[in-house]
Amino acid sequence: TLAPRMAWHQRNANALAAFLATQPRVAAVHYPGLPDHPQHAVATAEMRGYGGMLSFEVVGDRADAIAVAGRLRLFTNATSLGGYESLVEHRQSSEGPTSTTPPGLLRLSVGLEHADDLIADLKQALA
Repeated sequence: TLAPRMAWHQRNANALAAFLATQPRVAAVHYPGLPDHPQHAVATAEMRGYGGMLSFEVVGDRADAIAVAGRLRLFTNATSLGGYESLVEHRQSSEGPTSTTPPGLLRLSVGLEHADDLIADLKQALA
């Protein structure tokens, strides 16, 4: 089932990245499937898809990012990737006090839920 799951992961991640890129409370979206990503051309040339992982930076500070993650209902707060469920992680919290990750960065492992439902969840969490 890997091939159809990966196709669904990638389709969902692309939809979420495109949505997040339009949000005023999002400072940056890191996903090679977006045309403005610095490595988009390389990813397009070397990959068959752009994967189901992405990250984005919430406008504000660490507390703002953690608050957004806490309001998500369809994303489980966990450190993992590639499963069927969607996950969110505040990377800096996972890495500890020596982390160089931006304080507002949230990492998403996009699962197999319907993209419209995941987008609606992100929308309410960012409101």
